[in-house]
Amino acid sequence: MTETTATEGADTLSRLEQEGEVAADYLEGLLDIADLDGDIDMDVEADRAAVSIIGDDSGRALQKLVGRDGEVLEALQELTRLAVHRETGERSRLMLDVGGFRARKRQELAELGAKAAEEAKGSGEAVKLRVMTPFERKVVHDAVAEAGLRSESEGEEPQRCVVVLP
Repeated sequence: MTETTATEGADTLSRLEQEGEVAADYLEGLLDIADLDGDIDMDVEADRAAVSIIGDDSGRALQKLVGRDGEVLEALQELTRLAVHRETGERSRLMLDVGGFRARKRQELAELGAKAAEEAKGSGEAVKLRVMTPFERKVVHDAVAEAGLRSESEGEEPQRCVVVLP
């Protein structure tokens, strides 16, 4: 690794850690306003800041921040990204998880992608999946690629879905 590359990597890590800190401050304020208990965990995963809100009581109180099918979580993530942008002036790709919702969802979607890949291999036909969010599609695309097949997104937002190709 060259000295320049090492410096760039350290700068990127520092920037992502700053994003996580700004996001954590914003989310702590939100938890206080909503009178919800939760701990904030920050990390850097795959070149993006990752912030998680972890609850004490099996996450039941935090379920309000997830909403139905993660709709509130998606909105909260966008608000948090805007707060980071306002503070840093940089566009953020921060990933937010609440009560382990995204982690569980990622596992379910990886299994769905692997199953669709097996179906496409067995039938020789393309397999079209349900409409998904960008996060969900990314996880499925990764699982399909890991299974050795190709997939693509089809349709217009918010009606985009994954098609697994044989």
